[in-house]
Amino acid sequence: MLRLNVDMKSSSLTIGEVAAHFDLPAHVLRHWESEGLLNPTRATGARRRYTRDDLFRVAMIVRAKQAGFPLADIREMLTAPTPPERQRVLHRHHAELRARMARLQEALDLLEKGLSCTHKDFVTCPRFQAQLVEIVDRPFQA
Repeated sequence: MLRLNVDMKSSSLTIGEVAAHFDLPAHVLRHWESEGLLNPTRATGARRRYTRDDLFRVAMIVRAKQAGFPLADIREMLTAPTPPERQRVLHRHHAELRARMARLQEALDLLEKGLSCTHKDFVTCPRFQAQLVEIVDRPFQA
């Protein structure tokens, strides 16, 4: 990630500088703008100029994407007219993200059991198989 050595209080950045800073292709920033997520100011020649506030907005979008938010929900969160409406979007994703994190932790636990197994083959290792019992023993769904 490029470190910005610019006094952002008095200047602005180009799309290329912002894209490099966040390790994104410039077309992603243009797409987010077309989706209503960003609205950088325009300089001479209609060139985009990004302020420090824009950088915070890009950072928020990046984190929301990492959390699995679809662009429509990010737009809703960023453009909602009141704080309670923005909070509602966060609440909607909170439980989903926690559930996904729990599934990822279970997957990590399974891998770690396989890696630490002293059995000849981790697939037949009792400790490894014990991690799979819940999945194996749950009722079949038609």
